[in-house]
Amino acid sequence: MYCSERPSVPGTRGIGKRIADIARANSLWVVAYGTGCGAIELRPLQTARFDMERFGISMRVTPRQADIIIISGYLAVKTLKRVLRVYEQMQSPKYVMGLGSCTINGGMYYDSYNTINKLDLYLPVDVYVAGCMPRPESIIQGFQLLMKQIKEGKAEGWRHYVENLEWYRENQKRVIKNWDLPDYNW
Repeated sequence: MYCSERPSVPGTRGIGKRIADIARANSLWVVAYGTGCGAIELRPLQTARFDMERFGISMRVTPRQADIIIISGYLAVKTLKRVLRVYEQMQSPKYVMGLGSCTINGGMYYDSYNTINKLDLYLPVDVYVAGCMPRPESIIQGFQLLMKQIKEGKAEGWRHYVENLEWYRENQKRVIKNWDLPDYNW
């Protein structure tokens, strides 16, 4: 008897998807969006002491080549518009890593009229790395957590963004008053 499809076990992913996820997790290309003090801890990651490339993590200069955007430090309303533009220029699947307490809850700028307090209201954040600013060791642990999520097929923030685009757009337009971004970039 000929069977055109293999029976699938509920809750499992196909072998091709698993292999792609493992390969993707072991070769992460990063574009960093550092504001204020946030980017200072990213530089030591590239030195011989921490050597992020041994994990398969490499910095890129354009969003079209990157898999991950790292947002470090506080975000002002004006910079949120630029971060959205960079995020939407990245190819899917794409991941977001938030560094520091400013991306989690606004940090010491939590009561400022011009600071974004919770990044995940505007972009789907896959991994937060806490601290002010987090040490390079913590950032490497954040990368390892993201790699684990990618290998398990659980880093689906980009898919959540596309499926809930209207909700994200409402939140984005609520804080960005002079909205001149295209409604869909893909």
